[in-house]
Amino acid sequence: MPSPQSLSEEDRRLVAAWAADCAERVLPLFEAEAPADARPRDAVARARAFSRGELTAAGEIRRRFVAGRAAHSASSPAGAAAARAAAQAAGVAHMGAHALGAAAYAAKAAGMADPAGGAAIELDWQLEHISPPVASALRRLPILGEDSAGPLGPGLLASGDLGDHIRRIQASLRGTTGESTA
Repeated sequence: MPSPQSLSEEDRRLVAAWAADCAERVLPLFEAEAPADARPRDAVARARAFSRGELTAAGEIRRRFVAGRAAHSASSPAGAAAARAAAQAAGVAHMGAHALGAAAYAAKAAGMADPAGGAAIELDWQLEHISPPVASALRRLPILGEDSAGPLGPGLLASGDLGDHIRRIQASLRGTTGESTA
């Protein structure tokens, strides 16, 4: 039985386009630092192609780490986070939960580039651009930290800014405030 973080292929195709939109918004942060490195832009293009049914999940699974390695080409944490957002978007072909990773890394990149409110502005944009079908698919994902069989487990995406961003998105999708009680 697949992980509940996988989502159906139909749902992954839906959320891949939204994840690509989230990642693409922060790509200029990476590209300003590493203009010759096209791996993150290619990852976003592949996520979009997967969403349109032009690429297979099997083919994309083999390539899902390429954009993540581009983070080493960035000279700032914001640029590295932007590359990781693109990598997460490309990873949606493998597992739908990576859509939330793409959004979280994009918000992290925006927040690092503009500490006075960039993350909040980015998260607001992301939430405003979740279509009803994408929202429905994202609601099928387990709550961050409740299922250890994927990226929404108790690892990297569950901690720090990334975890805070994903919790805000998931709370918004559930109609709660998402405010931490800690």
